[in-house]
Amino acid sequence: MNTFPSKIFEQAVNEFASLPGIGRRSAVRMVLHMLRQNPADAKRFGETMIRLAQETRFCRRCHNISDAEICSICSDTRRDSSLICIVEDVRDLLAVENTNQYHGLYHVLGGIISPMDGIGPNNLNIEAFLERLNNEPVKEIIMALSATMEGDTTVFYIYKKISQINRSDLRLSSIARGVSIGDDLEYADEVTLGRSILNRTPYENTLVR
Repeated sequence: MNTFPSKIFEQAVNEFASLPGIGRRSAVRMVLHMLRQNPADAKRFGETMIRLAQETRFCRRCHNISDAEICSICSDTRRDSSLICIVEDVRDLLAVENTNQYHGLYHVLGGIISPMDGIGPNNLNIEAFLERLNNEPVKEIIMALSATMEGDTTVFYIYKKISQINRSDLRLSSIARGVSIGDDLEYADEVTLGRSILNRTPYENTLVR
């Protein structure tokens, strides 16, 4: 058990250590780094974290992180509004954006179907997506979920729901399998992910007959 010379220092270490992927040693290094900063810089850091918690919201349209009711991507008139890329979470959205190969809109599900974790379709933003199909001029949907069993299950569920919509002009595609089976999308390198977007295939072609 670590002994710290200051209760405030210990509390700060505990807060940093509560972050995903941050161990106690890394947390100590971060707190020591903060102590070496100019007080004004440390104050700005703290105020930014408070604003992040209090002012950040989710886009009413696509559920991306946003500073306003509608995010900057959805409100960008230069984006192709007939194209929607479905992703699991904001990390995957950022991964696709970093490829600079995609210029349509997004829809963030907020997770994937995982019965083992108690996550079903009703826990995700699937119904909100189906509503978008009724209200927006969507021509193509790109399924960009991780190539895992849970990801494939989620894609197939959405595919079945979309199949019930009477839209003969609607195209469903899936990113090419340049992303390895079992890999999370956020860990794919930008070149591979970019090519997977450009070389997407009709989703029906990926189904086992």
